[in-house]
Amino acid sequence: MALFELIIYPVVEVVNVEGTFYSVQGIRPVRLPERTRDLAVRALAGEFGRMMHSTPSINLDSLEFPENGTDVRKYAFAVMAIAENAPLRIVPGEKLVGAATLDSSRSHVVPACYRGKPVFQSTSHVTPGFAKVLKTGCGALRRQICDRLTGGDLDAAGRDFLEGLLQCLDALVIWHRRYLDLLQDLIRQSGPEEQKAYTDLYENLKDVPENPPATFRQAIQSLWFLFAFHRLCGNWPGIGRFDEMLGGYLKSDLDKGIITIDQARDLVAHFWIKGCEWITGESSVSGDAQHYQNIVLSGVDKNGLDVTNEVTGLVLDIVEELGISDFPVAVRISQNTPASLLRRVAEAEAHGGGIVAVYNENLIIQSLVDFGYELREARQFANDGCWEIQIPGKTRFIYMPFNMLALLQNGVLKINDPNQAVDYPTFASLYQAYLTELGAVVADLHLAADRIDSQSHPSPIISLFTEGCIENARDYYNRGPKYISISPHAGLLPDTANSLLAIKKFVYEEQLIKLQELVVLLRKNWEGAEDLRRHIANSIEYFGNDNPEADAMARRLLQDYLDFVAQVKCRNGVLRPAGVSTFGRQIEWRWQNGATADGHFNGEILANNLSPSPGSDKYGATAVIKSHCSLDLRRLTCGTALDIKLMPAAVKGESGIAALQSLLRSFVILGGFFMQVDVIDNAVLLEAKKHPEKYWNLSVRVAGWSARFVTLSEEWQDMIIARTSH
Repeated sequence: MALFELIIYPVVEVVNVEGTFYSVQGIRPVRLPERTRDLAVRALAGEFGRMMHSTPSINLDSLEFPENGTDVRKYAFAVMAIAENAPLRIVPGEKLVGAATLDSSRSHVVPACYRGKPVFQSTSHVTPGFAKVLKTGCGALRRQICDRLTGGDLDAAGRDFLEGLLQCLDALVIWHRRYLDLLQDLIRQSGPEEQKAYTDLYENLKDVPENPPATFRQAIQSLWFLFAFHRLCGNWPGIGRFDEMLGGYLKSDLDKGIITIDQARDLVAHFWIKGCEWITGESSVSGDAQHYQNIVLSGVDKNGLDVTNEVTGLVLDIVEELGISDFPVAVRISQNTPASLLRRVAEAEAHGGGIVAVYNENLIIQSLVDFGYELREARQFANDGCWEIQIPGKTRFIYMPFNMLALLQNGVLKINDPNQAVDYPTFASLYQAYLTELGAVVADLHLAADRIDSQSHPSPIISLFTEGCIENARDYYNRGPKYISISPHAGLLPDTANSLLAIKKFVYEEQLIKLQELVVLLRKNWEGAEDLRRHIANSIEYFGNDNPEADAMARRLLQDYLDFVAQVKCRNGVLRPAGVSTFGRQIEWRWQNGATADGHFNGEILANNLSPSPGSDKYGATAVIKSHCSLDLRRLTCGTALDIKLMPAAVKGESGIAALQSLLRSFVILGGFFMQVDVIDNAVLLEAKKHPEKYWNLSVRVAGWSARFVTLSEEWQDMIIARTSH
């Protein structure tokens, strides 16, 4: 018997609330039916997310939980209990079925509790192999597992693992059957109009995802149902190459006259609206949309052929019209990308929200090949649901962040030790001391990566969708996947380079101040030396201003970091691609760094990812891109990001769209890696802090995700505001 009653939510009369589809340009285009837009209003307002509060998780205490069983059997038991007992939700008017209705799924745990505690953590920073399972159906997975079980060469742990996978597939079938039964009940109980809608839902769900889809609607339903089951079980997966997966189905249906482009757009919109089901409108530290459900568009397939298709444009249509930020979109572009696609990207970006970002496809493919991936594999790259690069459906990924600036501040300059004298006779000796600190940290990270075998919790659902796990009869966290990638990620590299440049110039070249005197001032947070601080802060054009001297220091620092990481490209079966990121950690690190040699006070929010330090970039977005692209980004195989914040006036009208297209094209030509563009006026953000009720759906780019600004903590809001506007 179910622990919860089935939930069928009634139609609610919704007024198009002010700010629902917020745009910095004032208005968004309207292409979708009004009923679809009204459903989007309800989802964005948090109606469905808040309803989840009453059903946090499944309580396993009253069930026969296998307390002494293996972890994989405990996990499979929990998943079965979730599938059998989670509330079902079908909202009248929606065109896709399946909902992750347990509130604790949003907390990165498997939403099943035993003796008051979640049984397991869940998994994120991964894009499962949705493309393969969508194409073959879950039945093919079941046959593959059964073949592996009968194929011999299995130890007891491997057999137990594979049998646990079959239990998880059984759970998916049960969840699917419950929805079909519910739809049949609704068909019997409804009037003619609703009956047809529910019949359509039933017909397009009944054969998928167990079998391959036959139409576009079945394909998008199958993909949603698979994704929703992952979320129901607490995972936060990326989706991957949405248009490549679905484009062929749509083209076939359009050619046959089965569907119109407007009908297809409406289905894509319903996918986006369903993705809002975890919105509550409540504040959290890093916003309400950090669930790593990134979507990748365009680019080439494994054979080098362009995959851009009708679905590519439909996704950009939806982003442009609804401004839903819960699915960050990353478009793979190159010098061969047609102007028409760049224009659609620019048009979507111009409304603000930072929802659409771009990858420099050719540079990333070459980086992966240089690192050792086969070309056909490299061409399939997506991300981990954020922006770090991985081969989807084949990769276990972890990144290991560290603060580069703290190594200079505390390891070399001893800012945190007032009794420690500092004496480096030359800049070369100081820089060598820094390299000693940097090398030691990277070596420690490599040692930590060697200890990958310590499995903390099982992840059979992810394992089902990850190549290698069935073949090796091992879990995602236990050496199952084809690729295991653990990436060192350096943070605050631009600020470290700026500080080193200031020391080089003002201590060793101009001899404006002795090193020990500078260190004392930094320990005192520049107290009593405001004129000197201003001089140091303003007399150098630091990183982000297309200044060869500043860019050379950043380039040197990055090169040395990459050389340390490259000393161990692969060891103990673990790949070690380098990355540079902060993902908002500059807020956490702000009080650890102390005052800096380039003129920052203790506690200031510093550089985001591989972007200039806030306020230091003075000459516009083009200068920022030139500085960023002067670095050897091709060696950053895991990735990095450039954040650009533009004023709405800069992208307004035809001239503004053309300028933004040119900016995107320049980023590729100059050799960028990944760029996320936000369009917002700080005056609006300050107003939103005062009157959040007026701006409840104003989204901003945060890091690898966007979030509704008013759901960010004040510190995170201030970080967004501090970024330089161009």
